[in-house]
Amino acid sequence: MNITKEQIDDLNAVVKVAITKEDYQDKVDTILKDYRKKANIPGFRKGQVPIGLIKKQYGKSVMVDEVNKLLQDNLNKYLTEEKLDVLGNPLPKQMDNFDWDDEELAFEFELGLAPDFELSLDTKKPVTHYKIVADKKMVDEQVTRLRKQYGKLTSKNEVGKNDEVTGTFVNAEEEVDNKTTVELDKIKSKKALEALQGKKVGDVVSLNTKGLFKEDYLLSSVLGVSQDKSKDLNIDVQFTIDEINEREAAELNQELFDKLFGKDSVSSEKEMKEKIKEDSEKQFEQQSDQKLLNDVTEYFIENIKFELPSEFLTKWIRMTGEEPLTEEQATEEYKKSEKGLRYQLIEGKIIQDNGIKLEFEELKEFAKGFIRQQMAQYGQMDPKEEELDNIAARVLGNQDEAKRLSEQLMSQKLLNLYKEKANLKAKEVTYDNFIKEVYG
Repeated sequence: MNITKEQIDDLNAVVKVAITKEDYQDKVDTILKDYRKKANIPGFRKGQVPIGLIKKQYGKSVMVDEVNKLLQDNLNKYLTEEKLDVLGNPLPKQMDNFDWDDEELAFEFELGLAPDFELSLDTKKPVTHYKIVADKKMVDEQVTRLRKQYGKLTSKNEVGKNDEVTGTFVNAEEEVDNKTTVELDKIKSKKALEALQGKKVGDVVSLNTKGLFKEDYLLSSVLGVSQDKSKDLNIDVQFTIDEINEREAAELNQELFDKLFGKDSVSSEKEMKEKIKEDSEKQFEQQSDQKLLNDVTEYFIENIKFELPSEFLTKWIRMTGEEPLTEEQATEEYKKSEKGLRYQLIEGKIIQDNGIKLEFEELKEFAKGFIRQQMAQYGQMDPKEEELDNIAARVLGNQDEAKRLSEQLMSQKLLNLYKEKANLKAKEVTYDNFIKEVYG
């Protein structure tokens, strides 16, 4: 067997494979002899079928199978040994006048090669790294919410301006039928507030959904519909009142502090607010980090320029898809996938240039961290190490879960690298301003 490469240009090459009978004949003969031992052909005893008849019936198909196996194994070996960084998979070229009976069989494969490019983490234009802070307004609102949540409920006969009203929203045409509790201080519509004032259990109130709540996201929750459906929804709903309660806010005392933060962790309103601020800002870090990761990724895709073997990749998409694609369809699919492919190459180079690796032990510890968080949500604050090890082993034994966690750990490593080496510009913002600036 002889394998050679013809370089077409920096991004395209053709690998030529020449196979002679000596490369496959011994293997073919061995298989055919085994067929002869097992063959059941009328007129011949088992194991006594003439080898010539076996060759006539099975020889060509066995030879084709063996040649294809040789091609696959040796082509992959060649690509590895030559350290060829290929995109997609080698594509066999159509050979005119190909004859399986020739003494020497010649095959050709097209290759699309990954481009060579330079990359610096020290970006010319600084990327904004947001630090989201919990301002006084947010902390005070959180204190109010927690006091109400842990406060005392008192049943009432009629609706007052700050009460909680439990009831059912109905609109048959829009398939709305949902029982929920509404806090009147979250209602924005003056007309709706006036309509509810003084109503009693059993009363039915007609409310319009447009501008009903101070926060738009609440509408989907109270109606029991999707966010997409609730967006810009302008309908009348019938609200039947089932229960009216006044919630007396809990006192800011040690009993409340212990319920919220654990015994004696917090002992004053000031410490409570400091703890709320600290916990909130820790939660915001995840959003800030994800934004940074997205922005650095986008910067690299837009600013690191290199060519791709687009013609080869379009052809590869057309020929290897689950269903046959036209040239136009394959071109469209390539356009959709090009951005993702570019970042895969960029990320791969960053990982290689900076020697980033994933070791099994650190992946295991990373998995255990997630497991600890989940167990804490169910009140298991101090799980045993042996229990964590066993759960982590089961999780990582699942291929999909192991892949998901590996990708998350790699993203964390890249994020840490960007924080250390990229040209970042720190910007402190409140959460409300972060949402406005980032999401409009």
